[in-house]
Amino acid sequence: MENYIVSARKYRPTTFESVVGQQALTQTLRNAIRTNRLAHAYLFCGPRGVGKTTCARIFAKTINCLNPTADHEACNVCESCAAFNEQRSFNIHELDAASNNSVEDIRSLIDQVRIPPQIGKYSVYIIDEVHMLSSGAFNALLKTLEEPPSYAIFILATTEKHKVLPTILSRCQVYDFSRITVLDTIRHLQYVAKQEGINASEEALNVVAQKADGGMRDALSIFDQLVSFCGKTITYEQTIEVLNVLDTEYYFRLVDAALTQNVSAALLLLNEVLVKGFDAGHFVTGFAQHLRDVLVSKDAATVQLLETSDAIRQHYQEQATRCNAKWLFQALDIVNTCDINYRTARNKRLTVELALVKLCTLGINIQAPVQPTAPTHTSTAKSAPQSAPTNTASVPQPVSAKPASAPVDDVAKPIAKPAPKAPTPAPKPTMGTMPSLGSLGVINTNGVGPTNPNNSTASATTSTNSVKRNNPFTLDQLKSAWVGQIKNFQSEERFKAMLTTYDPEMDSENVFHITVANALQKKEFAKFGKQLMDAIRDTLQNDLLQLHVRVAEYTPSQMAYTASEKYKLLNEMNSHLGELRERMNLQLE
Repeated sequence: MENYIVSARKYRPTTFESVVGQQALTQTLRNAIRTNRLAHAYLFCGPRGVGKTTCARIFAKTINCLNPTADHEACNVCESCAAFNEQRSFNIHELDAASNNSVEDIRSLIDQVRIPPQIGKYSVYIIDEVHMLSSGAFNALLKTLEEPPSYAIFILATTEKHKVLPTILSRCQVYDFSRITVLDTIRHLQYVAKQEGINASEEALNVVAQKADGGMRDALSIFDQLVSFCGKTITYEQTIEVLNVLDTEYYFRLVDAALTQNVSAALLLLNEVLVKGFDAGHFVTGFAQHLRDVLVSKDAATVQLLETSDAIRQHYQEQATRCNAKWLFQALDIVNTCDINYRTARNKRLTVELALVKLCTLGINIQAPVQPTAPTHTSTAKSAPQSAPTNTASVPQPVSAKPASAPVDDVAKPIAKPAPKAPTPAPKPTMGTMPSLGSLGVINTNGVGPTNPNNSTASATTSTNSVKRNNPFTLDQLKSAWVGQIKNFQSEERFKAMLTTYDPEMDSENVFHITVANALQKKEFAKFGKQLMDAIRDTLQNDLLQLHVRVAEYTPSQMAYTASEKYKLLNEMNSHLGELRERMNLQLE
C-alpha cells in the first residue's frame, strides 16, 4: 500500500515562484541573490502557515545551487540541490527552538558554525520558533549572530516577533510575512483539487479559505479532511456540515426579515440557529461581519474589500442594492452593541432577540417617506380639502390598532378641516415649523398647550406644507421609537438618562405625556425637545404628534417619630399617661 502524504507536505512550494501570496518578499530575496547582496542574518516573522520556514528552505537551497536558472531559482539538478531534496545536505541545518531552547543547545550550534560547507558556498542555519529561546540562549547567540564566519547565514523564523530581544532584531534583516488572502487560497486549492482529480465547488473552497484565516497549511489540512468525508466531489452543503459552519444564507434571510420589519421571522430564524447547536454569540459576530460585507458591497470603490468568491460577491451586491446606507450604519451599531453586552448579559438569548427586534423596527425610521401628491384644486373652496394623499405603497406601514377596513377619510380627518374665515388659529406643529417650546407640544402641567397666532413665518410655512403625515401607531411602537432616540443623545448624559428612565403614556390619539421628577428635568426636555420630537414624528410618520411634559406632585414622606413626639401623641390619646409618668418619675430617653 502506497504511503499517503498530506497535501500540506505534498504541495509544499519548492521554488520562489510557487510560493503563494508573498510575491513582494520572494522578489526581494531573488534580487538579493541576483546582486549578491546577502545579509548574514534574516528574521522571517508572520502568522502561522504563511510560508516562513518554506521560504527559508528555498532561499538556503537557491544560494547553494551550483547552476541557478536565469530567474534565480534552484536548478534541482546539481549535487547541492539533489542533496537538499534527499534531505542529506550538510550545508543546511535546522533547529527547533521550541524543544532546543537552552544555552547548551545554542553552544552546540555555535560549534557547528566553525565547520565550513562541503558543497556550495554557504552554511545556512534555520532556527524555527526562535522566540522560544531562553534569555541565556539569546545572549549566547548574540556574538555569533553579529559577526559570523563569511560562509554562515542565519535565518530565524517566528510567529511572535515581539518576544524576540531587540538586540537580536537589530542584527537581522526583518521580513514580515502577510496573511494569504481568500482569493489566493481559493486559487491554490483549485489547483490542488485539479491535480488530485477532485471536483470542488467554489463556494465550498471559499468556506475553507475563510476558516483557514490566512494560513495555507490550515487550508490544505481542512481540504484533506473534506476529501476524507466527501470523496471526489466536495459540495457547499457537505462543507458547512463537516466544518460546523453556520450557513451564510441565514444572514441573508435575517437582513431580508429586518428590511420587511418581520419580527416573527427574525426570532424564528434565531431559534432555528440555536436548535442546530450554534452559539448565539458566534451568530451575532458572524452577522456583524455580514452587515459589514453588505456595506462595502454598496460602492464599487470598496467592493474590493470583500474577500470572497465572485458568485458570493454578486449575492452581496444584490442585497446591498436593497439596503439603505443609513440603515446599515445603525444596524451595525445595534449588532456591535449587542456583541459587547452579550458577554456580561445574564439572559443572553433575550439580549440577542432584543437586538433583532430593534433591527426590524429600524426600517420605520430609516426608509424615506414618499412625497404625497398635492391635492387637486377646483373652483370651489369647499372641495379642496377632500382629497387626502394615500400614496403610501412604497413606505412600510406600522401595525395599526385600528381595523384594516377603516376608511381613508377617518385617517385623514385631522388634516381635512376647511380653513375658516375667522381669525386663523395657531398652526399645528410640523417638522419644519418648530422654533419654540410651544410649537414642540411640550406644555405645562395643566395640559393646555401654548399657542402663537402671531407667528407669520410658521403660518406661511404651514400653508405651503399643508399636507401632514398622520399614520396611526400603537403604544408599543411609540415606546420603541422613544427608546430608539437614545443613541442620538450619547453626548448628553443627563438627557439620555431621562429618556431611559421615563416611559411615554398615551393621552389621546396623537397626544402622549411623560411625568418628570422636577422642573429642572422639564427644562432639559425644553432644551432638547425639538430634536427629539422631530425624530419621533419622522419615525412614526405622524406630524400631529404632541408631547406633554408634566412635573410629578411632591408629597413629603412621614418622618420617624422621636421619643418626645411619641409621648406627646400618646398623651393626647390618653391623658392618664401623664399622671402615670409623674407618679413613677419616668424620664424620656
